[in-house]
Amino acid sequence: MKRASLGTLFLTVFLDLLGFGLVVPFLPGVARALGASDAVAPLLGAVYSLMQFLFIPVWGRLSDHVGRRPVLLVSIAASAVGMASLGFAGTLPLLFAARVFSGVATSNIAVAQAYIADVTAPSERARGMGVIGVAFGMGFIFGPFLGGELGRFVVFGHQGAAAAFAASGLSLLNLALALRYLPESLPPERRGLDARHGSPFDLSRLRTAFALPGVGVALGVNFIVVLSFAGMEQTFRLFTADAFGMGDAGTGRVLGVVGVIAAIVQGGAIRPLSRRYGETRLVQAGVLLQVVAFAMLAASPGFARGPVAMLFAASGVLALGSGLTSPSLSSYVSRRGTATAQGATLGVLQSLSALGRVAGPTIAGTVYGWLGPSATYYGAALGMAAGAVLTLGLETTSPSLTAEAPVAGH
Repeated sequence: MKRASLGTLFLTVFLDLLGFGLVVPFLPGVARALGASDAVAPLLGAVYSLMQFLFIPVWGRLSDHVGRRPVLLVSIAASAVGMASLGFAGTLPLLFAARVFSGVATSNIAVAQAYIADVTAPSERARGMGVIGVAFGMGFIFGPFLGGELGRFVVFGHQGAAAAFAASGLSLLNLALALRYLPESLPPERRGLDARHGSPFDLSRLRTAFALPGVGVALGVNFIVVLSFAGMEQTFRLFTADAFGMGDAGTGRVLGVVGVIAAIVQGGAIRPLSRRYGETRLVQAGVLLQVVAFAMLAASPGFARGPVAMLFAASGVLALGSGLTSPSLSSYVSRRGTATAQGATLGVLQSLSALGRVAGPTIAGTVYGWLGPSATYYGAALGMAAGAVLTLGLETTSPSLTAEAPVAGH
């Protein structure tokens, strides 16, 4: 298999995530402008994640039978349609329909992971999976910043349409590159031999994961972390508008700072820190930093010495905590799975993360609509505090298995 196919796959995942990041800074604001309440607007993120939770195993199972390339091509083409539909959506029902369609279309992460497993030797698989983690990180760094800048322009009378159309154009570019440079990775004789479970509710994997010492606690911590972060992400545009009078561009810049700091931590600092302190200590420190960060966010509008400066500081602390927590939890879970159970445990980690991204915006939006932004983020701080207590149950000794988990973002 051509080595260039890994580079093309990196670009495929990166362009997908860049398109996702482009719409983060303005989408809840657009929903509000179309009549959504503060409790309903964040649900655009929840339904998108719900579709991914349901369809990631469906796309993965389909690729086991028909090959990776056709599934990736169809999903990329569907992404272009979904993002274009988002740009044209002029009513709230159409906006939700576009997000549902896009969530189904972009549920190709399992196919990308299977492609890497097809084209890499077992000894190189961790490095290959790291390609996806880097693509995730880069997409979230550049996407919100560019989306915020594009969100200033009104196209066809729709706020944010420029970013949606840009995301659609990126998907078309992605499709053209994949058609030209992405070969099939699964030979016909191997198709259907090891077809995976097509349901997101795989109880056998759940039992396998929770039977491993220390893994159940780590999965609980990860769920709390993702739930709190996703709730912040999908209410943040409402918060910056209500508390700071900030537009899409300003919101995108704050989220861009979050992405840059998280990428620096995950890309350069996490390895030496992990070797020195161990994953458990990094998870504990990261969760505590996020407790502080959410409290700072809640207090930032009333901060007398510069509320906007406090907002940026809180976002920076949140990014630092997230950058320490997410890859350390993935590595912790991976190292405590046997060679045969490792895939199952990481799969459960991904599934529970997806559920957190569904529940987080739903809960945060409800609290935001009823009690306002400060209550939302103080509530997230309390949830993170519960997670910090839970981290005390993590094992501090490293098992003999030394697998390296891929870095995964929120």
